[in-house]
Amino acid sequence: MVPMTLQEIAEAVGGALHDAPDPDAVVDRPGVIDSRLVEPGSLFIALPGEHTDGHRFAEAAVRAGATGVLAARPVGVPAIVVPDVQDAMGALARAVLDRLKAPTVIGLTGSAGKTSTKDLLAQVLETMDTTVATPLSYNGEIGLPLTVFRADENTRLLVLEMGSRGAGHIKYLTGIVPPKVGLVLNVGTAHVGEFGGGKESIATAKGELVEALPVDGLAVLNADDPYVMSMAPRTVAPVLTFGVQAGDVRAVDVELDAAGRPSFNLTYRGESTPVRLGLHGAHHVSNATAAAAVAIGLGASVRQTADALTGARQLTPGRMDVTERPDGVTVINDAFNANPDSMAVALSALTAMARGGRRTVAVLGEMRELGEESEAHHAELGRLVARSGITDLIAVGDWEARLVHTWAVEGGVNGTLVPDRDAALDLLLTYLRPGDVVLVKGSHSVGLEDTAMRLAKPDAADAAR
Repeated sequence: MVPMTLQEIAEAVGGALHDAPDPDAVVDRPGVIDSRLVEPGSLFIALPGEHTDGHRFAEAAVRAGATGVLAARPVGVPAIVVPDVQDAMGALARAVLDRLKAPTVIGLTGSAGKTSTKDLLAQVLETMDTTVATPLSYNGEIGLPLTVFRADENTRLLVLEMGSRGAGHIKYLTGIVPPKVGLVLNVGTAHVGEFGGGKESIATAKGELVEALPVDGLAVLNADDPYVMSMAPRTVAPVLTFGVQAGDVRAVDVELDAAGRPSFNLTYRGESTPVRLGLHGAHHVSNATAAAAVAIGLGASVRQTADALTGARQLTPGRMDVTERPDGVTVINDAFNANPDSMAVALSALTAMARGGRRTVAVLGEMRELGEESEAHHAELGRLVARSGITDLIAVGDWEARLVHTWAVEGGVNGTLVPDRDAALDLLLTYLRPGDVVLVKGSHSVGLEDTAMRLAKPDAADAAR
């Protein structure tokens, strides 16, 4: 983080110092919201959490080395007290950005693939200049400032994943950190229950990113998605497109190896260079091409970009994270989150990785935040499981999981319904046999990440029981 004194931070966020004998004490490490992550020189940000209140840990954070605390009330240790801690985080992020040496800010959004694309893009841009990117999937009102706090005077490229739960969210984020480049991946059905109005409403909200771009910026749009391409008239920035079926930057001659890893030729303006991805699943072709378009738009050569993509690896856990167990079982941990679009690509990856007659086991949790369309989407997921040729299904959850199970079994799949993640693990530890390929996927609140990680190490899971 750019060094700032407590007094400077207070002025930037409109706060007042309390219990701070040295207003010139310096914060020079990133702000954190978890007291366990405090480093000497950090700013501890006391946010109320789902189960506890960060203010309770203020004293411990300062003992661990935090210079001070950003808080909503005095906490008995050096603190900057503000009316709203989250709003103050945004104000501080903007102040930090203003002190940096004008890094190029790249914002990216989409209904699916944001984090995987962000990870690919960060690895490509690192070959160009010093890059800071969103960790994990910190893509909201809290995560975006935390990412900015990780930047310093050497940062030249700042990659910010931007999520949206409705109209105005991305506009708010771009107001904190105005982007120079805006990448829109796709418009799907993720969080459709929170948006209302279907894909058109989602496209309207996602398009707030390109509306925020300056005339000398760059909008990077998916030529294969008509909802994304409808955003082109909404920006004053030049437009660069990417895709598989169409686009300025394209992936052609796509093939999958026996492990479901794609290879293709990356093309732009008559130049073509091969790419062999280390990631699993055909959907990563679009993600890689999106990352390539941003890099090429910022001046990278096609070859440099292709080489960086070939060398890129999975960074964020829970997204097509593949483990080959010693007994021959392949575990695909894609359990961080789920929606109808990401379920479809994950099932496609599962079947691609099971060539040669291997048994396919789909462990699917419920998809949340789908609103009144939830039942229809879960029934369609069951039918999709059957159409995909999946041999075995373990549906995890209550009513919506029952719908998936019912329609999959109706289509000839060997299906089992279990109530929760622990029951799924109990079953899987005795159910799987050598050679199986098992996909674990569901919405984050279902908790299947834990099941997937323990399944990848069955000896540890057995010992814990």
